[in-house]
Amino acid sequence: MGSTELLIALDREGGATLQQQVCDQVTALVRSGRLRPGDVLPASRELAQQLGVSRTVIIRAYELLRAQGILTARRGSGTRVAELPAGGAAERPASGAARSGSVQPVPAPPRPTDEGNPLWQPWEPPPVLRQPGNVLDFRHGTPALAAFPVARWRQSLHEAYGRADAATLGYGPAEGSATLRAQIAALVRQSRAVDAAPENIMVTGGATQALDILVRMLVGPGDVVVIEDPSHTVLRQVFGCSDAAVVPVPVDEEGLRVADIDARVRAHGHDPEQVKLVYVTPSHQFPTGFIMSQPRRRALITWAYERGATVLEDDYHNEFTFTDERLPALAAERHRGTVVYVGSFSKTLFPALRIGYAVLPPHLVQPFLGIKWITDRLTPAVSQEALADFIASGAYPRHISRMTRLYRQRRRRLLEALYEHFGAEVRISGEAAGLHVLVTFTGARGVPEEEIVKRAAARGVRVYPASGYFVLDPPAEPTFLVGYAALTTARITEGVTLLTAAVREATGRR
Repeated sequence: MGSTELLIALDREGGATLQQQVCDQVTALVRSGRLRPGDVLPASRELAQQLGVSRTVIIRAYELLRAQGILTARRGSGTRVAELPAGGAAERPASGAARSGSVQPVPAPPRPTDEGNPLWQPWEPPPVLRQPGNVLDFRHGTPALAAFPVARWRQSLHEAYGRADAATLGYGPAEGSATLRAQIAALVRQSRAVDAAPENIMVTGGATQALDILVRMLVGPGDVVVIEDPSHTVLRQVFGCSDAAVVPVPVDEEGLRVADIDARVRAHGHDPEQVKLVYVTPSHQFPTGFIMSQPRRRALITWAYERGATVLEDDYHNEFTFTDERLPALAAERHRGTVVYVGSFSKTLFPALRIGYAVLPPHLVQPFLGIKWITDRLTPAVSQEALADFIASGAYPRHISRMTRLYRQRRRRLLEALYEHFGAEVRISGEAAGLHVLVTFTGARGVPEEEIVKRAAARGVRVYPASGYFVLDPPAEPTFLVGYAALTTARITEGVTLLTAAVREATGRR
């Protein structure tokens, strides 16, 4: 089969790099169904000649698309569009002027009785845009993949395969590579003040697997899991698949309102002694971005210790902070074995790496290991060895330093643009850390978030409503989770300008 011709047009005066434009347009072709699973793409040299760019631009774009799982490459068969997961279906363009994409599959509630529960509100994507190749997407949680040092990562992979022995290529230890666990121990000690022995660190297939194992291990029928409100819908799905009752407790500017836990649990018909797990994001609460204060941290640890509960600390944006003052991790406190710390490399490196970890109190190591052994046996050892080399060589801290500077610039441009256009009619939280901010349009009170989403989409901007993350007290004004890491400053400026027009139109002001 010959290669598929790619209909790509590059804007050499645009804000995005040529490499990013290639990535965006190939992705759009795949999502629209014009490129289908198994289609062969032009060789890098051929496409570079077609577009009049350096071959390096195409090579790096293809590498990033492979890292995102959009493309795949095998020696002798060229670069192809990756196959869909089992049961998936390609998006195909609809007839007529308007186009609609396929709805992303969302898991059903784990039990029929959960369907009407406000805790179970799966996220639905905004409408597919009319110009998918030029989307200004303020999606949260996506790092600046175009800035990832692919060449240096390839070197670490080469080193890992060069050293690979039978143990590395076979079924490695379920707890993870000893080399990587030692590097993680050093990382969390230096950056988060968590003093953990390597033997207390378990490597997982991303942070989500760590959460899933902890739920299986710690809670059962009749138990209670306390979560923050607001919180991520995926988190509710993970906990909702257990037999425990899930109780939301509100957060404020100081984090989880620990003093409210008992009353909230009783209001749900349970005894506080039934609480087995408390989930928190103290360093950058999701989605508000609030940072848990020191008094709240101490109060939570005391509360959990007195009731025999475990605190699950999800430090999902642990490396990126933009203030001089930075509190250490909750797990750095003297917690007397009550805190489990979970981290991931998905946001700091790239999501397709799928390597996370859990730092456990000694008494939880063997139960955790037993469940991981049964559920997936191992996390690929060569990838772990490559990551260990990437960290040990100094490439990881250099990358974090570069990304922090880049994200600081992009965050500053986003905040400046929002205040320039909306002035006192916008409220922003979460700007101290992480890769997103929570934006409330106080001047648009009464306007449904969906109306702003629709009008923004018509202008080529994708934004994400925040109300679905709230159970107890949804925001009174339209509020959005705005990610900025993957957009250049020029694209951020353009996106906010177009979003402003959408908000003004939705409110009846021109």
